[in-house]
Amino acid sequence: MDIKTYLNQFLFGYYPYICLAVFFLGSLIRFDREQYTWKSDSSQLLRHGQLRWGSNLFHIGILGIFFGHLGGLLTPHAVWEMLGVPASEKQLTAMIAGGIFGVTLTVGLLILLLRRLGDARIRANSKPTDILVLVLFLVQVLIGLATIPVSAQHLDGSEMLKLMDWAQRIWTFRSGAADLIAGASIVFKLHLTIGLTIFLLFPFTRLVHIWSGFASVFYLLRPYQLVRSRGAGR
Repeated sequence: MDIKTYLNQFLFGYYPYICLAVFFLGSLIRFDREQYTWKSDSSQLLRHGQLRWGSNLFHIGILGIFFGHLGGLLTPHAVWEMLGVPASEKQLTAMIAGGIFGVTLTVGLLILLLRRLGDARIRANSKPTDILVLVLFLVQVLIGLATIPVSAQHLDGSEMLKLMDWAQRIWTFRSGAADLIAGASIVFKLHLTIGLTIFLLFPFTRLVHIWSGFASVFYLLRPYQLVRSRGAGR
């Protein structure tokens, strides 16, 4: 096995499982042992208006991209066909929606980065991981936007189907995932690698507060508590 084949096998066959294991187990261990650090460390008292714009654009962009990738990659192609959505149409929709949310996210990230680096007080109260996360997200979304022209050369959806099959094989622990994207564009490979690395770093950053956001949905769906007066049971 030559170095190129080995690197492809490691990055897209083994590395995803390393990242996902650290993502889930690391988050669980941090919640169990360091609950006081389980927060977003908001700096909203400083430059509140700039934070509001940057944070809103960031969250709109990141949620659109996250759920778009989640549904687009992990939904079997047979389901899309059953819904009457051919691969070419799904490809075009992904390019347009990804472009809109990607630009939104980029603007939000730039505002947040300029705010954090441009204000001495905010910079002094920032952790290295705070800056790292923003930079990683910015690099990731810029590479993601760079995939759009490459995808435009494959409007039949063939490259997208390979990425979908790769993600579904990884998620269902099936072999041969790395081989599917061995010939994919370097832009797609960089996008996947950085995305996986964000999952790897997730438990060690303020990103863990995202779990609390998902948990709040279950909190809203909790059953009502029955409150009785002191003499009700007598």
